[in-house]
Amino acid sequence: MSVCRLVLLAGALAIMIGCGSSNSATPTSPTPSPSTSGSTVSIPQGAQTKGAAGYAPNPITVPVGTTVTWTNSDTTGHTVTSNAGAFDSGALGAGRSFSFTFPAAGTFQYHCNFHPGMVGSVVVQ
Repeated sequence: MSVCRLVLLAGALAIMIGCGSSNSATPTSPTPSPSTSGSTVSIPQGAQTKGAAGYAPNPITVPVGTTVTWTNSDTTGHTVTSNAGAFDSGALGAGRSFSFTFPAAGTFQYHCNFHPGMVGSVVVQ
């Protein structure tokens, strides 16, 4: 039997096994995965005068492995800069975004380099 026939036979067998059903199996509900909704943070208009409300929501709580995206909805430039040096967006002009994936649990505090009163935190569980 040629290699091509063996490959085709193995593929057909895999499809038949994968498509088979068993009536004796107990139906199960899918296991819910941690929600990553709310993984977007907005920098609202006038953020430089809003302190901790300069990032919304603040704090934001997300599961490990979530990518958080900050979007500057203000007309002024801002940064998203980790207090511990884990991430730094650089200057974010109006309408610009920055994303960072949180690979480990912990509380990550950040601030705007241009407006020291703007502070936030991401709680990763």
